[in-house]
Amino acid sequence: MPRGYEVARLAVKPARLSASLPKGARLVALDERGRDLTSVEFARLLGRETAFVIGGAQGLDEATKKKAALLLRLSSLTLPHALAQVVLLEQLYRAATLLTGHPYHRV
Repeated sequence: MPRGYEVARLAVKPARLSASLPKGARLVALDERGRDLTSVEFARLLGRETAFVIGGAQGLDEATKKKAALLLRLSSLTLPHALAQVVLLEQLYRAATLLTGHPYHRV
C-alpha cells in the first residue's frame, strides 16, 4: 500500500464486531444488494478511516447491515468469500494509489 495507508484483516464474530472496529471508523458492509461505485467513488471512501466487513457463506447478519453507513456491492456476480477479499484488497490499493497520484489507475 502507498505510504500512509494501513490494511488489517480481522476475523471476528458478529457479536464482537463493534468492539473490534477502530473508534470513529465508518462501517461499510459488503453485500450483493449493495450500491455499485466506480473506482473513483470508492477512493473517496478512504477520506476517513473506514472498516470493510465481508460476511461468511451465509452473508452478513441484518444487525451488521443496519449498523453499516453503506452497503457496497463489489460485483453483480456472486463471489466466493476468498475472491471477494482479493477484489476488495485490489480496490483498496487502486483507491490509495489514485488518491496519492500514483499512475497505477489510468483514467
